[in-house]
Amino acid sequence: MRVILRRLYSSAKFSVPRHPVARPFSTHREPKQASSFWSISLTLAILGGGAWLQDKYYNPKPTTKALPQQPSQQSFLGVIDTLATMPAEPAPGTVGNLTPEQEVKLKEFWVLALKVFGLTLEELEAPAQPAAEAAPAQDKKKAKGRWSIWGKGEEEDSKSGSSDATSVSVAIEDDKYGQSKEYKQALEDMKPEEIRTAFWSMVKGDNPDSLLLRFLRARKWDTKKALVMLISTMRWRLQEMHVDDDIMFNGEALAVKQSQGTDSKEKKKGEDFLTQMRLGKSFLHGVDRAGRPICVVRVRLHKAGDQDNEGLERFTVYTIETARLLLAPPVETATIVFDMTDFGMANMDYAPVKFMIKCFEANYPESLGTVLIHKAPWLFSSIWSIIKGWLDPVVAAKVHFTKNRQDLEKFIHPSQIMKELEGDEDWEYKYVEVEENENPKMADKETRDTLLAERQQLAKEIQDITIEWIRASFKKETGAASSAEEKRKELVEKLRSQYWVLDPYVRARSLYDRVNIVQGGGKIDFYPGSEK
Repeated sequence: MRVILRRLYSSAKFSVPRHPVARPFSTHREPKQASSFWSISLTLAILGGGAWLQDKYYNPKPTTKALPQQPSQQSFLGVIDTLATMPAEPAPGTVGNLTPEQEVKLKEFWVLALKVFGLTLEELEAPAQPAAEAAPAQDKKKAKGRWSIWGKGEEEDSKSGSSDATSVSVAIEDDKYGQSKEYKQALEDMKPEEIRTAFWSMVKGDNPDSLLLRFLRARKWDTKKALVMLISTMRWRLQEMHVDDDIMFNGEALAVKQSQGTDSKEKKKGEDFLTQMRLGKSFLHGVDRAGRPICVVRVRLHKAGDQDNEGLERFTVYTIETARLLLAPPVETATIVFDMTDFGMANMDYAPVKFMIKCFEANYPESLGTVLIHKAPWLFSSIWSIIKGWLDPVVAAKVHFTKNRQDLEKFIHPSQIMKELEGDEDWEYKYVEVEENENPKMADKETRDTLLAERQQLAKEIQDITIEWIRASFKKETGAASSAEEKRKELVEKLRSQYWVLDPYVRARSLYDRVNIVQGGGKIDFYPGSEK
């Protein structure tokens, strides 16, 4: 194992751009003065605060240069095939736009992940080096130290032909959400097959490389940290949130059933979930200028205490997972618009904000494209100073403050800004209730099991060809590596297409299916009914 990683390793360093954190608010303290002075100062501060905020907070500088190369807005009208590729350049560090060094890191990450999935990978072990070609002892010691992926010493490594995954950890200062502990807990609680199944379940209609690359980018191409993050997320999905076997499997239909039941606790769960949907507290609609799906959050509709945190967390994950279905490659991120119109302190609730931040930073890495905080009042300044402290600097740099239509137009085409936000689009949110017996295929367990077995076989074939691709690259067998890479691409596309055959058997229909945004077969329509 150590030999293949050493051969794949490149000494190139990955530069990570540092974005300055937006600071729309600041405080300035003066020494204590006489009370009369403070009275005058306070009055002036109140009167002048609005003007100061207008300049400091509400006038964001143009940010069009931060947006990726954009396809025509016409490309987002009509039916879009997510199994095809949109006419836009992939972002750096994503599938189709990797440097040679980044591709090496991807291969390295695959090896580490496959080992946790339970594969021995003996075919990747290189034969022993002949004595005449052996490197000097000092050089071998240096190389071994450089390649101590799992943090093990030379003596321990010599006793084992493969790395011990349980020894992976990350520094405390790099472990904001305690994922090192969760990672070790996952290895104790979950069988390798369970972790493997959870991974392929999360892939859905994505390219598995895209999923792994999200974790690599989030951890600045450190494969060890990315592995901890990945496996911790699998545990979170499978054991904590039950994303695929409950939230998405049961969907809105379960909430309706719960709300009509006699068990008071279950009834409350169903009602809480449906309340979010019916109010339109947050919803998915349209795309921004970069083709990213937009999630609008109408903050004024939230009142702390009106619902349990459990229901809000379920609704949050449900919305994020549904948004994933609307990503048309090479688009990999979404935009969130927090509409702060008529915001008051009664609308502020820190618990769901913390949960949302954790989701995007720890469990859905590299999923946020832009966050727009729209029409925030001056009283939001103190709240923002708290929230900003919770954010990773990279995430905080994606936050922009907008005050009017003109500001929004920098991110969203005016024809696709709904009238509620002072745009031209004549559209308003309306919840379409769950239809009776709208999930008939979910009762067909036999077909579901057949399709799941087919998917697992495809996943196994992708794993096998991935190993062959890495092995050929390791041995510098260019022809074999290219052949394996092409075969691998074909299998990945089969897996992506197969998901949409499986989808109605494992995912309950949603509002977005009922209004014909998600159309099945990988087809979506962001603006159903609109002419292209």
